[in-house]
Amino acid sequence: MIGTQSSFASDVSVRCIWPGPAALGESPLWDARSGRLYWIDSLGQRIWFRAEANGEFGGWDLPGTIGSIGLSRVGGLVAAIGNRIGLVDTRTGAFTARSAPIPLAEGLRLNDGKVDRAGRYWCGTMNTAFDAPTAALYRFETDFTWVKMDEGFVVSNGIAFAPGRFYFSDSRSDRSFVYDFDLAEGTIRNRRPFVDTSVYNGRIDGTTVDRDGNYWGALFDGWAVGCFDAQGQLLRRIGLPVRCPTMCAWGGPALDRLYVTSATFLLDEAEYATQPLAGALFEITGLGTHGLPEPEFGAGESGAGNVP
Repeated sequence: MIGTQSSFASDVSVRCIWPGPAALGESPLWDARSGRLYWIDSLGQRIWFRAEANGEFGGWDLPGTIGSIGLSRVGGLVAAIGNRIGLVDTRTGAFTARSAPIPLAEGLRLNDGKVDRAGRYWCGTMNTAFDAPTAALYRFETDFTWVKMDEGFVVSNGIAFAPGRFYFSDSRSDRSFVYDFDLAEGTIRNRRPFVDTSVYNGRIDGTTVDRDGNYWGALFDGWAVGCFDAQGQLLRRIGLPVRCPTMCAWGGPALDRLYVTSATFLLDEAEYATQPLAGALFEITGLGTHGLPEPEFGAGESGAGNVP
């Protein structure tokens, strides 16, 4: 155990379950079908997994920078790589590109993404130079066609869904938003500020929601995970031994563990020496709440597909 910190309870624990290091760990994802926890090293171009039953680790190299992953209704995973999405066979690690490429300018790539409860994949791009608001938000339909939904961001992050709400952040410019969300139509409107991260130590990176409708986010540059209520007020802050946590997600059979990825790519040698667990994967327990099952990308009934 690394330590405990919570505004509510004394039994919250944080432990490292994979030391890595990942250059840019992202997109932790619990798959109840296989009993595996997946996550990615985006810059390392690799998907990792840990099996719940025996603690086995494994993974596959993919042919490009991975922005995010989600569950696929036909089995395996959906993954955003470069300027398109496709499917990953989790028996072999083979990636098959399925969408038409988005005509992105140089220096842009797909980044954070999540599946909504109608089976669509929402994914935003990022400006890899961090120097202009040239990124946008896209919605991929279940037939892999796509449409641009919003634009004017530097780094798309913070995607999460709650009833009637769509959450999003521009993690490079300290902006976090909430939209009105129509699940049936797949539309968003009325974008407005949600969390003003300039008043906190850290910017909202990857996020999730819990059963109570609270919004949990990795606070990049902030050494912590934060939990915010529906009004954007900070409810609790869980400290971590790394400056750059990147994304959080609920997992485990009861969905009561919060998994958090982290990064090393912005640390110099001296700073990395002071935080040797940078790039690790963490498990937080004892939070007193749990998450919701992740939806699957695609149309129709869930099938066994290529789930191992």
